[in-house]
Amino acid sequence: MLQSARYTSHPFVYAAIMEAMRESWTDERLDDFRAETARRFDRVDESFDKVDVRFERLEARIDEKFDKVDARFDKVDARFERVDAKFDRVEERLEALNHTMLRLGAGAIVVFVVGFAGLLVS
Repeated sequence: MLQSARYTSHPFVYAAIMEAMRESWTDERLDDFRAETARRFDRVDESFDKVDVRFERLEARIDEKFDKVDARFDKVDARFERVDAKFDRVEERLEALNHTMLRLGAGAIVVFVVGFAGLLVS
């Protein structure tokens, strides 16, 4: 019971404090507060403007670096095209060698068959 009586007095105390604070905040003090707040936000805006400039510089540097990387990849692509052409020539040579080996193998088989048939007939 004592505790509930203790809490019921608080709203009246808070109301009295708020009323005293409201009376102490004159229009002049509110105008000063408004001006100081505006001044500080202006400083924040200036800081963000500086950050924006820094980001623009950074983006330009990043774009420049990526342009260099793209140029390097173009060179790598050209090299791979030359390598692909060399592999195509190697593949053609291997196919020609394969055909030659097949012809020689077929010729050897024909020679063996004819030779074996000659042995049988004689």
